Amino acid sequence: MNRDALHAGLVAAVVSGAPSTLVAIARGDDVLEGVRAAGTLVLPRERRTLPLLAAAVPVHLALSLGWAAALARVLPRGGEPLGGLLGGLAIAALDLGVVGRRLPRIRTLPQGRQWADHAAYGLAVGAVLARRRRVHSPATCPS
Repeated sequence: MNRDALHAGLVAAVVSGAPSTLVAIARGDDVLEGVRAAGTLVLPRERRTLPLLAAAVPVHLALSLGWAAALARVLPRGGEPLGGLLGGLAIAALDLGVVGRRLPRIRTLPQGRQWADHAAYGLAVGAVLARRRRVHSPATCPS
């Protein structure tokens, strides 16, 4: 994985949950439900919060880095933010529409919030890639 993808994936991993978290806080909903649902990818029968949270962190990080590496390979220079946003929505279609439909804890999450998280993820990846590519482009780097 190249450094640009690594940075983009790490930033996006941190900010991608903001939409659903902010909505959950505003509505007084359980802000950890999505994290617990992610933990069931590794521990499908677990119900306790702490083990699910511990399982969710590496899963979320691995998925965030993996998708960032994929997006870094396909997003065109100059179109990274829009391409990232569209990529995030495509990832949502796979994650939520195909995989998540088979997993009860993910299927029952408020889907609009989850799509917004995926869009935020893709936009963050695109924005970080755009900045890093601009900073590290041959035109801006001294020879």
